[in-house]
Amino acid sequence: MKKIGVIGGSGFIGSHITKQFLDNGYEVKVSTRDLSNLKNYQHLSELNNAENLSFYELDVTDKSRLENFVKDCDIVIHSGTPFQLDVEDPQRDLFEPTIKGTENFLEVIQNSSQVKKVVLIASVAAWNTNFPLPAGHKSASDQFSENDTPFTSEDSHPYAQAKFIANQTVNDFIKKHPNLDTEIVSVSPVMVMGKSLSKREDSTSTGIQFLFKNKIAPNPFIQMFYDEDVTMAIVNVKDVAISVYKAATISGLHGKNYLLSSETYPVSDVTLMLNNELPKHAAEIIYQNQLAERQLGVPFQSVQSTLKEYNT
Repeated sequence: MKKIGVIGGSGFIGSHITKQFLDNGYEVKVSTRDLSNLKNYQHLSELNNAENLSFYELDVTDKSRLENFVKDCDIVIHSGTPFQLDVEDPQRDLFEPTIKGTENFLEVIQNSSQVKKVVLIASVAAWNTNFPLPAGHKSASDQFSENDTPFTSEDSHPYAQAKFIANQTVNDFIKKHPNLDTEIVSVSPVMVMGKSLSKREDSTSTGIQFLFKNKIAPNPFIQMFYDEDVTMAIVNVKDVAISVYKAATISGLHGKNYLLSSETYPVSDVTLMLNNELPKHAAEIIYQNQLAERQLGVPFQSVQSTLKEYNT
């Protein structure tokens, strides 16, 4: 039985990744920032095959703990960077854990003889830090794919900037180490929605769905979505987990970074669908998903079915 390490494996996306590997017969080791905070990860113990699950306290900025976490893993999934929109100190809360954590992780992986495959959960921000707004000179209706030049701006949200820099760090590392024994793959999901496996109240992804459903704007950033009826590309959290599993178990993908996306709708339609009403606009495919469909074999669910799951 192969052992999988899932950094951040109790979060919104990470929980579904953990479930995916448990369902497929793997031994899964999950990191959490605080073992004493049971409510953040105890939901995983209710999953099928939970007897093959273990937990480990980890801070991604602590290199020695990272070394201990990965040393007995065959595959490591890195889903442990913070997804926060409201931050007091972007440097402390986003840039350091995201970028320094990625640097530490790659250094540890380089020195590990056991780990043969790594999948990093990047973000659509690795391709466009303006998301959900268009990249650079593109319009809202212009398509975007892995063939486009990544776009970044200092005016973008700090979270997006941090994810972009972290992804560049990964790309630079791969270029500088052409003879790695470990295969490294990234996936870049757009706005991830769907049903959470936990009742955690600190999930940004779940929180955003609650805000959009009830048309609440706790800050100017969210208010902008309603004022401009921003169009959003959305992907189901289950499809992200399946994509990670496929990326981890299919060989020959070293250096790839897959956009994970389903359809795009204006936020007004997202609000309607979250309230079990039909959208007023037809779905569009703005962020392309053909590469992931073709090479990972993932058929992406519709946004309507994704948002329906949130209410079940």
